[in-house]
Amino acid sequence: MKSIADIILYNGNIQTQNDDQPMAHAVAILGNQILSFGSDKDILQLSGNSTQVLDLNKRLVLPGFIDTHFHFYEWAVNYDSIDLSNARTFREMEEAVANKALTMGKGNWVLGQGFNESEWPENKMPDRYDLDRIAPDNPVCIWRCDLHLSVANSLALKLAGISYKSPDPEDGVIETDSDGYPTGVLKELAANLIRNVLPELSRIKLLENMQKAICDVHKLGLTSIHDIRLMGGLDGADALKAWQSLAREKRLFIRCHVGLPGEMTDQAIDLGITTGFGGDLLKIGYLKFFSDGGMGARTGWMTQKYLDADYGMPLTPVAQIEKAVQKADQAGLSVMVHAIGDKANKEIIDMFTRIESLGRTTCTIPHRIDHVQMILSEDIEKLSCLKNLAVSCQPNNLSLDISMIDQCVGPRGKYAYKLRSILKTGIPLMLNSDAPVTDPNPLAGIYSAVTRKRMNRTPKKGWYMDEALSVDQAVKGYTITPAIASGCGDRVGSISTGKLADMIVLDQDIFKIAPDAIADTRVDMTIFDGRIVYER
Repeated sequence: MKSIADIILYNGNIQTQNDDQPMAHAVAILGNQILSFGSDKDILQLSGNSTQVLDLNKRLVLPGFIDTHFHFYEWAVNYDSIDLSNARTFREMEEAVANKALTMGKGNWVLGQGFNESEWPENKMPDRYDLDRIAPDNPVCIWRCDLHLSVANSLALKLAGISYKSPDPEDGVIETDSDGYPTGVLKELAANLIRNVLPELSRIKLLENMQKAICDVHKLGLTSIHDIRLMGGLDGADALKAWQSLAREKRLFIRCHVGLPGEMTDQAIDLGITTGFGGDLLKIGYLKFFSDGGMGARTGWMTQKYLDADYGMPLTPVAQIEKAVQKADQAGLSVMVHAIGDKANKEIIDMFTRIESLGRTTCTIPHRIDHVQMILSEDIEKLSCLKNLAVSCQPNNLSLDISMIDQCVGPRGKYAYKLRSILKTGIPLMLNSDAPVTDPNPLAGIYSAVTRKRMNRTPKKGWYMDEALSVDQAVKGYTITPAIASGCGDRVGSISTGKLADMIVLDQDIFKIAPDAIADTRVDMTIFDGRIVYER
């Protein structure tokens, strides 16, 4: 007796990401799984009286997008903060902060994130005095788009205990003027001095924010994410508890690998936790380590000096990371290492080469290097020799960073975002957003990877176009590649019989339209776990 489908999509252009059958016109869903896919004639025979039959009108269908580097918990915690990514000038940033201060009322915290001073015509970094002038009666802290630098006003600094000649915290910098007074600019873990004194969200409000954020990413076609920890480990246990609460209360409508901070390595090993443990909705993710900072803050670790700063800074010593990774590797815990600058990438690639040479791994899921923002040619060659490693890159960041990279390293920008060269090594290349650092929209990432342009379509001919990806390569970076590289290739990542029914319908065929038009493409429908969770 044949099975009757719950949902059938037909008359479509289905790009399955399944090498055995790359294209289809129809797909049938039963429960939360894909029952079958193929021709309209064959699939429509699986319909019954209760089947929801949807005509796609030739639209493109893809597997649900997977974002393998998303600071989702942090995004949800700050869901109500000011989004400064749309501030096109210093003045617009000022107006946004001033308006939020009026809304919040005197004495309440004003928080914002996402500003990018390198794209402002003023090209000016805010300081405490700017924020004092804008919001004198509120503690204010705003984060740069890369989350490696924040700016606080005088009230916020006072509440955080930062004053004249305050010592730098470990792995952080409190910027001061020539007289020793803090300017308000806080780099790397110095920003945690502010985070430590922020009012805590209630559990109810936090879970509400997480649910709202999940609905937001459904609109972008995301059905799976890896929730990644920030440096310092402040949000490790709290994030895991929050995700477990959503799952326990049956309010978890996205697949999530919950990352752990590297600071929890020993605790995770003692508890017997392994990467990939969990079910189809919630799994334990990677331990995260930081080898350096970010280029926007000039803390990415470089082999040559920045044009306007020194060499950047290593954060966790490589020897310390290596010792922890060896322990994790033997315990079945996969790791991810943040590496931005070319020096950081060289050191971390060499580290993984040494670890692989030992030949003792018990990890079933590859380790990863995340960002690989600047990498020299000789280090790309070393990647091709590594067997238990994936690379995770953020093309959305590329569109944000063009001006900043040109300013701080000049022609050495040719070593930035070398996506095509990394892909040619044969190493799995996962693409993602690093949200809220950038827009979490995977279509923006595909556009950036293919065109290597800002979202306003500049520069006209792209930026170092020899490193651009094809549309197919970029789509794989958001679907089947991260599924396989994170141990879920048998469950998600392609439209295949028996896999979980996660898929999206787009309003344009991104394989056929002009590359610039990919930026305007929208998700018409998102199906998650066999249910339609979003329709435009």
